[in-house]
Amino acid sequence: MTGHLARHGDPGVRVEHYDLELDYKPLTGRLAGRARLWVEADGPVALDLGRFTLGKVLVDGKPVRYAHGDGKLRLRRRSGGRCVVEVRYAGAPQPVRTPHWGDLGWEPLADGALVAGQPIGAPSWFPCNDLVRDKATYRISVTTATPYAVVANGVLVDRRTGSSTTTWVYEQAEPMAAYLASVQIGQYERLPLAPGQDVLAPARLRAAAAHDFGRQPRMLAVFEELFGPYPFREYHVVVTDDELEVPVEAQGLSVFGSNHVDGRRGFERLVAHELAHQWFGNSVGLADWRDIWLNEGFACYAEWLWSEHSGGPPAAVHAARARARLARLPQDLLVGDPGEAGLFDDRVYQRGALTLHALRDRLGDQAFFTVLRDWTRVHRHGTATTADFTSLAQWHSVAPLGPFFDAWLLRGRLPDTG
Repeated sequence: MTGHLARHGDPGVRVEHYDLELDYKPLTGRLAGRARLWVEADGPVALDLGRFTLGKVLVDGKPVRYAHGDGKLRLRRRSGGRCVVEVRYAGAPQPVRTPHWGDLGWEPLADGALVAGQPIGAPSWFPCNDLVRDKATYRISVTTATPYAVVANGVLVDRRTGSSTTTWVYEQAEPMAAYLASVQIGQYERLPLAPGQDVLAPARLRAAAAHDFGRQPRMLAVFEELFGPYPFREYHVVVTDDELEVPVEAQGLSVFGSNHVDGRRGFERLVAHELAHQWFGNSVGLADWRDIWLNEGFACYAEWLWSEHSGGPPAAVHAARARARLARLPQDLLVGDPGEAGLFDDRVYQRGALTLHALRDRLGDQAFFTVLRDWTRVHRHGTATTADFTSLAQWHSVAPLGPFFDAWLLRGRLPDTG
């Protein structure tokens, strides 16, 4: 990928662990942070960080000269190797502005805040190596006014309440890309769904959320049968009091707007889509954004599979409808390399899902779902490419699959048949 994506991240930098200590004041929108990063670098360290006022910048506990501007924090360090970088910063988080995807990152709500980081919004709230294939473990501590609940990635390991503030501490032990790191702050009530699963929603939406997400534990069980074991320890859903254009994906949690809760399960396909991302996109991450169909095509197909397993139309019916829609649209987008402008084009989602259904028709159910389970097992908590997937599928097929994948992923025209 080129353009905005190419300006983020440094392939010569690898972050092993992030320790983030944040203090957020909802009334003023001010964020103060202390970030410590355990880094291994081939040379000088360059990190992604938005417009904040910087305090101390330390390497291995000692002050270091630095330059901060144009979204980069460059440390004046002559050699590479392993080190611990500490950055203290403060200010009102500014979104990462993009021509194709709007404003990304930390976003104030009417009463709280959310993070929508995909694909390059992480530097809006912490210094990071914003490279999709650079996964790290995290500890995220957030202090805010006591009436507010905080949800972040991983497991809540500590909560301390003072006179007017509460500190919430989460640990994400499974490696995570920076764009999937998330903090959600709001006056939410917790609704348990099953062990390790809950929904946090405003009091006024509690009953509707309980109904709309009520089948999620069954959904997770179905997906475990189809895709393999759930890859994280917990799964949280946050419903904001604000409306959102689309749900927000993060590792171990998903965020829905109030407009996605109607008390009639009218958006249950989105519940399935975001849950499926925990396998496809979060555990099995991307090595390169050009392969985003491995995230979105798979999550879209999971919508069809949930329909099939919950009494709705089978996947074949959804596939036929998707083919009819795609046939009416311009056939000039390559699903296997859609470019920045096409990264979140609905055709990537729909044709990606249709590719998987066509592969299912070719291999048969037994081999196809074995491929999916092998995929999530072999690349669990790692990264992968389209070439990795096509190679795995080929291992389960007697007939050559090269022309099949070429037609579906690297040609604009919709194939006539699977």
